[in-house]
Amino acid sequence: MKHPIYLIILVLFFSCKNNSETKPETPAKILKTPSVEAVENPTGINSHLPRLFSNGEQLYMSWVTRKETTDYLNYSVFDGTNWAKAETVTQGNDWFINWADFPVISENNGTILTTYLQKSDTATYAYDIKFNIYSAKTKSWKKNLKLHSDNTKTEHGFVSVAPRGDGFEVAWLDGRNSGGGHESHEGHGAGGAMSLRSAFITSDGNIVNDVLLDGRVCDCCQTSMAASVNGAIVAYRDRSEHEIRDISIVSKAVPGHLDNNIQTVYNDNWKIAGCPVNGPSIDAFDTSMGVAWFTAADSEGKVKASFLGSESIEPIRVDNGNATGRVDIAMISKTEALVLWMEPKGSNEVIILAKITAEGKKVSEVIISETSPERASGFPQLEVLENTAYIAWTDVDGKNKSIKTATIALKSLK
Repeated sequence: MKHPIYLIILVLFFSCKNNSETKPETPAKILKTPSVEAVENPTGINSHLPRLFSNGEQLYMSWVTRKETTDYLNYSVFDGTNWAKAETVTQGNDWFINWADFPVISENNGTILTTYLQKSDTATYAYDIKFNIYSAKTKSWKKNLKLHSDNTKTEHGFVSVAPRGDGFEVAWLDGRNSGGGHESHEGHGAGGAMSLRSAFITSDGNIVNDVLLDGRVCDCCQTSMAASVNGAIVAYRDRSEHEIRDISIVSKAVPGHLDNNIQTVYNDNWKIAGCPVNGPSIDAFDTSMGVAWFTAADSEGKVKASFLGSESIEPIRVDNGNATGRVDIAMISKTEALVLWMEPKGSNEVIILAKITAEGKKVSEVIISETSPERASGFPQLEVLENTAYIAWTDVDGKNKSIKTATIALKSLK
């Protein structure tokens, strides 16, 4: 569940984290190994790209299913006992389908927002962000609306959403200044810089307060957002003029009062010429906020996490060595969080869930599942509903893909 936070403590948050001193890093000791329960879900064959959202009372999941040449965006709602019948929101045969940049779902007092990416040109990286919104008032959908105001044939994607007020804060990577150039996932940049933008979508689908948050960011790492009563906090991978690509946070205040106080979460000083396609995750509980991220600053993949504003200056390293990343985080109290990530195990990958504390400790860890090392396995998802953690991921078996889900009771993560 994504809980409210308060912007008045951001100065304390940021001052605690922008520290360049380093200490020897070793993976944290594993103290417990709880059990994991596989659960059924309403997805079918040829389904992939799951996305989870919890409002504290219900769990929403969206996913994409391909039939021949057509892609279908579906969703279902879980009430803690049963999944509702799956519904198709929209479909198309001109979508941009990508293992790392996939649809988002969110809900706010009965209003549902989903997104997808639609090709805008024949160029590989030319596509628009489209959104669909279901109004709790009218009991109807408005579909296939464009999020961004520009008409450039460039890349737009990596959307994050947080419910706030009567609608949704939305952030995304925007290529309108890139001139059609794209920084490949393995190569060097081309064209102008990718930017980070944000807007507010009202419950009736209107777009307001469309603003620039950062004019130079990493081209293809996921964004993540947590909401507060006064605004929203966006976590993303930044990009300096010297190609340092560490994780930053920027706050978006109430409409007309943008606070562009961009802050580095921690100075990993990862210098890399191409985008690693491995963005951060941020979540909040009451007045506390946690961030998890991947870095390979010293040529070893690591997953780190910080409780912003805690007494511990150094982030905790949560992986067990040579991590792949693909992180997610869920705060479960002011001083506790769950972190999900992937790391190698033999010729395969494993999806791992750990519980960490604001004191800088990893108190428990469990392997959720083995998974394919292929990109098609995507980014596993984590949400908490009541006293249970829910995990969803894409299972790859040759050319076949399906979505798996599992649960673990929070009380077992001691």
